[in-house]
Amino acid sequence: MILEHQGTSPTIHETAYVAPNAVVCGDVTIGEHSRVLFGAVITADGGPVQIGSHCIIMENAVVRGTPTHPTQIGDYVLVGPRSYLTGCTVEDRVFLATGATVFNGATIGIGAEVRINGVVHIKTAIPADAVVPIGWVAVGDPAEILPPHQHDMIWAIQEQLDFPREVFGLDRQETRALMPELTRRYCRALKSHVHDRVVEREKAR
Repeated sequence: MILEHQGTSPTIHETAYVAPNAVVCGDVTIGEHSRVLFGAVITADGGPVQIGSHCIIMENAVVRGTPTHPTQIGDYVLVGPRSYLTGCTVEDRVFLATGATVFNGATIGIGAEVRINGVVHIKTAIPADAVVPIGWVAVGDPAEILPPHQHDMIWAIQEQLDFPREVFGLDRQETRALMPELTRRYCRALKSHVHDRVVEREKAR
Protein backbone atom coordinates (compact mmCIF):
# COMPACT_ATOMS: atom_id res chain seq x y z
CA MET A 1 0.00 0.00 0.00
CA ILE A 2 1.37 3.37 -1.02
CA LEU A 3 0.17 6.30 1.12
CA GLU A 4 0.34 10.06 0.81
CA HIS A 5 1.13 11.62 4.20
CA GLN A 6 0.86 15.34 4.94
CA GLY A 7 0.63 16.08 1.23
CA THR A 8 3.72 14.07 0.20
CA SER A 9 3.69 10.77 -1.68
CA PRO A 10 6.56 8.28 -1.87
CA THR A 11 8.95 8.33 -4.80
CA ILE A 12 9.62 4.79 -5.94
CA HIS A 13 11.96 4.02 -8.82
CA GLU A 14 10.26 2.19 -11.66
CA THR A 15 12.67 -0.75 -11.27
CA ALA A 16 11.98 -1.15 -7.53
CA TYR A 17 9.50 -3.68 -6.14
CA VAL A 18 7.10 -3.12 -3.26
CA ALA A 19 5.07 -6.14 -2.09
CA PRO A 20 1.28 -5.72 -2.18
CA ASN A 21 0.92 -5.82 1.62
CA ALA A 22 3.96 -3.69 2.42
CA VAL A 23 3.27 -0.08 3.49
CA VAL A 24 5.24 2.88 2.14
CA CYS A 25 4.02 6.17 3.60
CA GLY A 26 4.88 9.81 3.01
CA ASP A 27 8.24 11.37 2.16
CA VAL A 28 9.97 8.10 1.25
CA THR A 29 12.38 7.61 -1.65
CA ILE A 30 13.23 4.10 -2.85
CA GLY A 31 16.09 3.70 -5.32
CA GLU A 32 16.49 1.55 -8.38
CA HIS A 33 16.28 -2.25 -8.15
CA SER A 34 15.46 -2.15 -4.43
CA ARG A 35 12.95 -4.59 -2.94
CA VAL A 36 10.44 -4.08 -0.12
CA LEU A 37 9.03 -7.46 0.91
CA PHE A 38 5.79 -8.65 2.46
CA GLY A 39 4.59 -6.90 5.60
CA ALA A 40 7.41 -4.34 5.70
CA VAL A 41 6.56 -0.78 6.80
CA ILE A 42 8.48 2.28 5.64
CA THR A 43 7.05 5.51 7.03
CA ALA A 44 8.14 9.13 7.15
CA ASP A 45 6.77 10.18 10.53
CA GLY A 46 7.74 13.83 10.32
CA GLY A 47 11.13 13.14 8.71
CA PRO A 48 12.06 11.64 5.34
CA VAL A 49 13.31 8.14 4.57
CA GLN A 50 15.77 7.64 1.73
CA ILE A 51 16.67 4.15 0.55
CA GLY A 52 19.38 3.66 -2.05
CA SER A 53 19.73 1.19 -4.89
CA HIS A 54 19.81 -2.62 -4.69
CA CYS A 55 18.53 -2.62 -1.11
CA ILE A 56 16.35 -5.35 0.37
CA ILE A 57 13.89 -4.51 3.14
CA MET A 58 12.74 -7.94 4.26
CA GLU A 59 9.50 -9.25 5.71
CA ASN A 60 7.97 -7.31 8.62
CA ALA A 61 10.88 -4.87 8.93
CA VAL A 62 10.03 -1.32 10.05
CA VAL A 63 11.94 1.74 8.79
CA ARG A 64 10.93 5.18 10.13
CA GLY A 65 12.07 8.75 9.68
CA THR A 66 11.57 11.26 12.49
CA PRO A 67 11.45 15.08 12.67
CA THR A 68 14.85 15.25 14.37
CA HIS A 69 16.51 12.39 12.53
CA PRO A 70 15.73 11.49 8.93
CA THR A 71 16.58 7.92 7.98
CA GLN A 72 19.11 7.35 5.21
CA ILE A 73 20.02 3.92 3.87
CA GLY A 74 22.82 3.65 1.32
CA ASP A 75 23.25 1.21 -1.56
CA TYR A 76 23.49 -2.59 -1.34
CA VAL A 77 22.01 -2.80 2.15
CA LEU A 78 20.02 -5.75 3.51
CA VAL A 79 17.56 -5.05 6.33
CA GLY A 80 16.55 -8.41 7.80
CA PRO A 81 13.12 -9.68 8.81
CA ARG A 82 11.60 -8.01 11.91
CA SER A 83 14.34 -5.40 12.04
CA TYR A 84 13.49 -1.93 13.36
CA LEU A 85 15.24 1.23 12.17
CA THR A 86 14.27 4.72 13.28
CA GLY A 87 15.97 8.03 12.59
CA CYS A 88 19.34 6.52 11.67
CA THR A 89 21.98 6.56 8.94
CA VAL A 90 23.06 3.26 7.38
CA GLU A 91 25.90 3.54 4.90
CA ASP A 92 26.61 1.32 1.86
CA ARG A 93 27.01 -2.48 1.97
CA VAL A 94 25.67 -2.91 5.50
CA PHE A 95 24.10 -6.18 6.67
CA LEU A 96 21.39 -5.93 9.33
CA ALA A 97 20.31 -9.42 10.32
CA THR A 98 16.94 -10.65 11.58
CA GLY A 99 15.63 -8.60 14.50
CA ALA A 100 18.35 -5.92 14.38
CA THR A 101 17.36 -2.63 16.06
CA VAL A 102 18.91 0.74 15.20
CA PHE A 103 17.77 3.80 17.14
CA ASN A 104 17.60 7.56 16.60
CA GLY A 105 20.78 9.39 15.70
CA ALA A 106 22.80 6.19 15.21
CA THR A 107 25.22 5.79 12.31
CA ILE A 108 26.40 2.48 10.86
CA GLY A 109 29.54 2.69 8.74
CA ILE A 110 30.26 1.12 5.36
CA GLY A 111 30.39 -2.66 5.34
CA ALA A 112 29.41 -3.10 8.99
CA GLU A 113 27.20 -5.92 10.28
CA VAL A 114 24.61 -6.04 13.03
CA ARG A 115 23.86 -9.70 13.57
CA ILE A 116 20.66 -11.39 14.80
CA ASN A 117 18.87 -9.33 17.48
CA GLY A 118 21.77 -6.90 17.79
CA VAL A 119 20.97 -3.41 19.11
CA VAL A 120 22.54 -0.09 18.10
CA HIS A 121 21.45 2.52 20.64
CA ILE A 122 20.70 6.22 20.15
CA LYS A 123 23.54 8.49 18.97
CA THR A 124 25.83 5.46 18.60
CA ALA A 125 28.47 5.36 15.86
CA ILE A 126 29.43 1.96 14.44
CA PRO A 127 32.66 2.24 12.42
CA ALA A 128 33.13 0.79 8.95
CA ASP A 129 33.45 -3.01 8.80
CA ALA A 130 32.61 -3.45 12.50
CA VAL A 131 30.43 -6.31 13.76
CA VAL A 132 27.79 -6.26 16.49
CA PRO A 133 27.56 -9.96 17.48
CA ILE A 134 24.33 -11.89 17.93
CA GLY A 135 22.24 -10.28 20.67
CA TRP A 136 24.92 -7.75 21.67
CA VAL A 137 24.40 -4.03 22.30
CA ALA A 138 26.37 -1.17 20.75
CA VAL A 139 26.21 2.09 22.68
CA GLY A 140 28.03 5.42 22.51
CA ASP A 141 30.27 7.37 20.14
CA PRO A 142 32.70 5.79 19.60
CA ALA A 143 30.67 2.64 20.14
CA GLU A 144 31.24 0.20 22.95
CA ILE A 145 29.98 -3.21 21.80
CA LEU A 146 28.93 -5.22 24.83
CA PRO A 147 27.13 -8.50 25.64
CA PRO A 148 23.63 -7.97 27.06
CA HIS A 149 24.50 -9.37 30.50
CA GLN A 150 26.82 -6.41 31.09
CA HIS A 151 23.80 -4.24 31.78
CA ASP A 152 25.55 -1.95 34.27
CA MET A 153 28.23 -1.03 31.72
CA ILE A 154 25.62 -0.51 28.99
CA TRP A 155 23.49 1.64 31.29
CA ALA A 156 26.45 3.76 32.39
CA ILE A 157 26.82 4.92 28.78
CA GLN A 158 23.17 4.78 27.78
CA GLU A 159 22.01 6.97 30.67
CA GLN A 160 24.20 9.82 29.45
CA LEU A 161 22.71 9.54 25.94
CA ASP A 162 19.33 10.41 27.52
CA PHE A 163 16.81 8.48 25.41
CA PRO A 164 13.67 10.32 26.71
CA ARG A 165 15.10 13.75 25.90
CA GLU A 166 16.67 12.76 22.57
CA VAL A 167 13.60 11.00 21.22
CA PHE A 168 10.68 12.67 23.01
CA GLY A 169 12.09 15.92 24.47
CA LEU A 170 11.22 14.84 28.01
CA ASP A 171 13.12 14.91 31.31
CA ARG A 172 13.80 11.43 32.68
CA GLN A 173 13.86 12.79 36.25
CA GLU A 174 10.10 13.28 36.27
CA THR A 175 9.57 9.52 36.41
CA ARG A 176 5.89 9.45 37.41
CA ALA A 177 4.92 11.94 34.72
CA LEU A 178 7.15 10.51 32.00
CA MET A 179 4.91 7.86 30.43
CA PRO A 180 1.62 9.82 30.53
CA GLU A 181 3.28 12.84 28.90
CA LEU A 182 5.24 10.68 26.45
CA THR A 183 2.16 8.83 25.25
CA ARG A 184 0.08 12.04 25.04
CA ARG A 185 2.73 13.68 22.84
CA TYR A 186 3.18 10.61 20.69
CA CYS A 187 -0.57 10.21 20.18
CA ARG A 188 -0.82 13.85 19.09
CA ALA A 189 1.98 13.37 16.57
CA LEU A 190 0.61 10.11 15.19
CA LYS A 191 -2.81 11.71 14.71
CA SER A 192 -1.37 13.16 11.51
CA HIS A 193 -1.88 9.74 9.89
CA VAL A 194 -5.67 10.13 10.14
CA HIS A 195 -5.65 11.99 6.81
CA ASP A 196 -3.29 9.65 4.92
CA ARG A 197 -4.52 8.79 1.44
CA VAL A 198 -3.87 5.71 -0.69
CA VAL A 199 -2.18 6.59 -3.98
CA GLU A 200 -1.62 4.54 -7.09
CA ARG A 201 1.84 3.07 -7.65
CA GLU A 202 2.21 4.99 -10.93
CA LYS A 203 1.82 8.30 -9.07
CA ALA A 204 4.62 7.31 -6.68
CA ARG A 205 7.22 7.29 -9.43
